[in-house]
Amino acid sequence: MRDPFEPSRRGKFGLRLIEIDAFVNSAVYRLFEGLRRHYTGYSAKLERFNYRGFKRVIVELMGDGATLGVAGVIVLLAFAIPAFRATTKEWRDYQQFSVTFLDRYGNEIGRRGIRHDDGVPLSDIPDHLVKAVMATEDRRFYTHFGVDFLGTFRAIISNMRAGGVVEGGSTLTQQLAKNVFLSNERTLERKIKEAFLSFWLEANLTKAEILKLYLDRAYLGGGAFGVEAAAQFYFNKSVRDINLSEAAMLAGLFKAPARYAPHIDLPAARARANEVLTNLVQAGFMTEGQVLIARRRPAEAVDRSTKKAPDYYLDWAYDEVQRLAEGGHDFVLTVKTAFDADLQKAADSAVEGTLRQYSKARHVKQAAMALADINGAVHAVVGGRDYGRSQFNRASRALRQPGSSFKLYVYMTALMNGYKPNSIVSDAPICIGNWCPHNYSGGYRGRMPIITALTRSVNTIPVRLSQQLGRDNIAEMAKTMGVQTPIRVSRSLALGPSEVTVIDQLAGYLTTANGGKRTPPYAIVEMRNSRGDLIYSHDRDEPEREQVIPLEKAEMMNQMLVNVVNNGTARRAQLPGILAGGKTGTTQAYRDAWFIGFTGNYAAAVWMGNDDFTSTGRVTGGSLPAMTWQQVMLAAHEGVAIKPIPGAGYAQGSNLPVAAADDGKDGLRLRAPTLTKEAAEVLKGIAEALTAAPRFNTGNTIRTDQVSAIDTAPQPATQ
Repeated sequence: MRDPFEPSRRGKFGLRLIEIDAFVNSAVYRLFEGLRRHYTGYSAKLERFNYRGFKRVIVELMGDGATLGVAGVIVLLAFAIPAFRATTKEWRDYQQFSVTFLDRYGNEIGRRGIRHDDGVPLSDIPDHLVKAVMATEDRRFYTHFGVDFLGTFRAIISNMRAGGVVEGGSTLTQQLAKNVFLSNERTLERKIKEAFLSFWLEANLTKAEILKLYLDRAYLGGGAFGVEAAAQFYFNKSVRDINLSEAAMLAGLFKAPARYAPHIDLPAARARANEVLTNLVQAGFMTEGQVLIARRRPAEAVDRSTKKAPDYYLDWAYDEVQRLAEGGHDFVLTVKTAFDADLQKAADSAVEGTLRQYSKARHVKQAAMALADINGAVHAVVGGRDYGRSQFNRASRALRQPGSSFKLYVYMTALMNGYKPNSIVSDAPICIGNWCPHNYSGGYRGRMPIITALTRSVNTIPVRLSQQLGRDNIAEMAKTMGVQTPIRVSRSLALGPSEVTVIDQLAGYLTTANGGKRTPPYAIVEMRNSRGDLIYSHDRDEPEREQVIPLEKAEMMNQMLVNVVNNGTARRAQLPGILAGGKTGTTQAYRDAWFIGFTGNYAAAVWMGNDDFTSTGRVTGGSLPAMTWQQVMLAAHEGVAIKPIPGAGYAQGSNLPVAAADDGKDGLRLRAPTLTKEAAEVLKGIAEALTAAPRFNTGNTIRTDQVSAIDTAPQPATQ
């Protein structure tokens, strides 16, 4: 029988709930009461620091400064993380290779890396050269830890007094960090990375190792990297044997090799060397009496005024060597490239000529170009206007917005999804969210075929197509056609806001020019080791070009791109008697201007703009870039049998010699290759012997009027 005083099951459950509620209430009370007591105690302690008046202002400023300092350190570390990733690689091996580069005809065009056959240890480098470098570049090298704060502050004061940059604050370690890990672009982000990497170098290397790396890797003009190569180039001797005056001239090159190189401006080089000698005295490394003879007898440099190495091309080719030779055990290599001296000269002349004429009026200071044959062999690279002033390769490393030249991938995606050149689309206002793109002309033209939309570079139509086709699919198409740089997908993707390189765009347009076969641009033709064994051949080791776009789709695209040159925004790129296709590109505020085009023989990409991303003077892709492209292509096609463009054929009315489209040869170039120095000497000797030989009269006299007639008679064209 149940006890009447014992609660029921329902009653027990209710009591349990009451107990839980009481526990929760008491726990919350104890928690807040504890927090109140702690806060009261904390406030009481802070009262001890409750300053008033001027002391309060100081304390508040110190507190805010500490807060901002912590936030600043976090931001700086965020900038530095990408730079530190570079230290995880075998960065010391970057110049372990000793590479001799040859052009397409087998002539030596330059070297990169350490010269293993005559490498010089730090102990063999003359003491007066080391002192000259330190006195000029970093007098406190052995006392700072990578960044010389005192020297930086002193440089800031000097520059403020002078009203310009007269003194640099970078240490020797900072310059090494820039040379090894970073580019030459003058941005705050780069300076932050440079400072952190300098601390990293100081922590992981000895001062002697840092000094040796700096002397080995600094660019000193004339394509010479390091003091040994520079001594050989300028004085025809090893760095072991240079005297004080020569050492002063070399030390003066570290700051600005383009300005002080003796083969460019000998008086400026000697004046700079005299400044170095003064620095030696001011730093206390030498006395005035010790440098007096060097002042009176300045260095005599070898005449190299006619020598110009294709440095931007060699830098890009050297990067390719690093990739191809990775994991190898032989570091002494001889590499045959696709480089063509005549085409490089034509590219340099066209770029410099355009900039010299229009740079000031159109506010454009820099340009980049890459020229390749239709099979992808790159014959010329222009990475900037002056390698001596900036070794940053704008053709292979600079990321720039492609603008409307990116529309190639939009329209190719459309063709792959059933569109044809005559498919009708509508040029009408369109908005995606609060973003409403406009055409360059400002108006709208209504319904039109997509070939007309591309020809006139209409903006609204590719944006509408990107919505229908999917922006991810367009980004994937760019990758499929050869763009190596990752594409950022955004609502404005169709108008080219995602940055790419000149080499990227060259690869993309080469794919359609080759009838849909992906054609990566390349520099290396063959590579041999120190024993002369062939360890790499492009024709042997690279896979067959893959058909990534159906031939009929590529032919449709080629017809559209040819129409752009013949009737659209790229008319300045027209070549007399030669069919050409291509596309212009101009970014917002006229920051970047592009033209990428091709014939049946060659393709080239041209970019123009400014390193600081400032606007140009309304430079469009159809103006200066197209004009520069045309000049280079006219030179490239001299003496070349013309090939057809897949789907477009030859130019109408052309009477130029033509070649089969599938002969597999590089343009059938008919000019003679560049002679080697030895061959030129032999021919010169033969000519002198023939000139000195006695002449025999065979009895057949030629009258003066006959000679005149022979000289003025029309000569047959050379084939």
